[in-house]
Parts: sequence; C-alpha cells; structure tokens
Amino acid sequence: MNVSKRQFLGGAAALCLSPLAPGWARVANAATAAADANWPTRPVRIIVPYPPGGSSDIIARILAPRLADALKQTVVVENKPGANGNLGAGLVVQSAAEGHTVLLCDVGALAISPSVYTKLSFDPSKDLRAVSMLAYSPHVLAVHPDVPAKTVQELVALSKKQRLNFAVTAIGSAPHLAAVAVQQATGAQWEYVPYKGGSQAVTDTIGGQTQVIMNGLLATLPHIKAGKLRPIAISKGERMQLVPDIPTISEQGVKGFESGTWQGVMAPITTTDPVAERLAMLMAQIVNQPDVKAQLNEQGAEIVTRNPAELTQFFNSERARWAKVVQSADIRLD
Repeated sequence: MNVSKRQFLGGAAALCLSPLAPGWARVANAATAAADANWPTRPVRIIVPYPPGGSSDIIARILAPRLADALKQTVVVENKPGANGNLGAGLVVQSAAEGHTVLLCDVGALAISPSVYTKLSFDPSKDLRAVSMLAYSPHVLAVHPDVPAKTVQELVALSKKQRLNFAVTAIGSAPHLAAVAVQQATGAQWEYVPYKGGSQAVTDTIGGQTQVIMNGLLATLPHIKAGKLRPIAISKGERMQLVPDIPTISEQGVKGFESGTWQGVMAPITTTDPVAERLAMLMAQIVNQPDVKAQLNEQGAEIVTRNPAELTQFFNSERARWAKVVQSADIRLD
C-alpha cells in the first residue's frame, strides 16, 4: 500500500490528538497548555518602534499600567525608533525565544515596509503574528498658520507657485504614502522632508521649518486645538463627530480617499493562540473602558478592536493595497 507524505503527516497529527497518542506527545501538549495558562512568568515588554509622543506611544502608555493590573505582572514600554519602525519590529522578531515581548505600532505602516525596504531583515507576514487591533486615527493634512491656504485645492495651487516643505514620518511611511496618493491625484508639487517619527515632524511644522504635514490625528489634534497648526482636511471617509468642521480629503476632490494610523499589537510568530487571544481580549476590554475610550476619543482616535484572525486579514489586505502605491511611485529603500 502506498501512503502519501500528506496522509502520513495527517495521520500522525491525528494520533497526537487522540487518547492513544504516545506518552511524549501528551506530555508535550500538557506542558504547552500549562505554559500558556501561567503566562506571563516575567515582565512583559511593549516595544513602540517610534520616538515618544506619537500615536503608538500615547496608546502604549495608557495601556501598560492597566494591562499590568490585569496580568498581575509588570508591563514596560520601550521606545525603539529607527528605519520607519523596522528597527523595533526586528527586535520583537528577535525576542521570540523569551516570549514576553510584543510590538505596538501602526500596523498599516508595518504592512507597507516589505514593499519599500528591499533589504528588510524580516518578513512581518512570516515572522510576526497578529494579536489585536486597538484604535484608528485618520491622517490629518495640516499647515503652519502662516501658509495662505485653507483648502486642498488652495494648497495644491500654492505648491505650484512656491516651494512647500512637506513633513512626513520617514520616506515610505503610511503618512508619506498617503501624501503621495493625494499628490498623484491632484498634481501637487511639494517637497518631502522625512523624520524619524511624527512628534518631530509636528514640532518642525509648528516651528516653520516645514510648512505642511500629514500625520495621525491622535498626535496632532492637541496642536490644532492650540492654534499651532491649521487643519486642511482629514483622511477619513466621512467627517468625524469630534472635529465636524474639518472637511475630508474625499469631499475636496479626491473621491473615496481614506487612510490613517491603525494602532495594533503584533507578537513573534511563535506566540501561541491562547496567549494571543488572551492578550487581545484584555486589550479590547482596556481600550473600551469608559475613561480610556473618552481619553482616546478626545485626542482624535476611534476605538476599533479586532481579534487575531481579523487583524491578520486586515494586515494582508493593507499589504496588497499599499504595494500598488509604492510600485506606481517607484519608492525603494535599502
């Protein structure tokens, strides 16, 4: 009788799950289940791959103390900026063996990286796994108050008459590609100035070194409210209840345009389903606590929770979507 390799492996897997499974298999399964039930056994690290003060950092520092209470274990936030978030993501991949480090980042930006970086040391689809989506904040297109433009059309026209320095969080970042998509649709002629994170990009636009910025609303809204930046448009499909006076990019001529920062948590691929699902459940509960929800809403973020399977589907969709923009704009970095 001929038995295929697939049939053999399938039979072996079924045997390991049956009451007749060898003793070593039952012991291994029991040990894994016990480890999952006892997790975490040491402090948990949340790596934010950007400088302090950005959207991911804000959410991580709100989340950490509450997650520590839920897990009965210390939770620390570490900022590891560099290479548009890829440095911190790579550190999380390398931490797989210790099993207590997760990544909190703009998962949409992470999905872009494989298309932009030709020498990326890891593949986020193979070396990381989805844990939980937490919040969405649209990008906001804003300008220094001295810029004589109040609409997308006026800003595009101005860019054709004088040099406009456009601050973005790194070439190939989600805000950069969103700006590129607007540029392609409108014929704008601004010059991009890349930064290592959104907080410095905001600071320089407030200071006048750059005149235009595309950044997450969560990290930018306080400066808009303070009158330090003037909003031109948000990148949501429809206006936000929080800022009803800020029109969308879509209603100003770029029909259907939508982008933003999707704040979520990823973990090393070796993270088990029970651990990932437990973290997803706890984090969803935390961001939906009335005080947390109100705090994030007030700063321009909407609570959007997705479980590991749903986040995986979203990540794969975003990776395919932005790969087309990267290819059309011919953006490649080492």
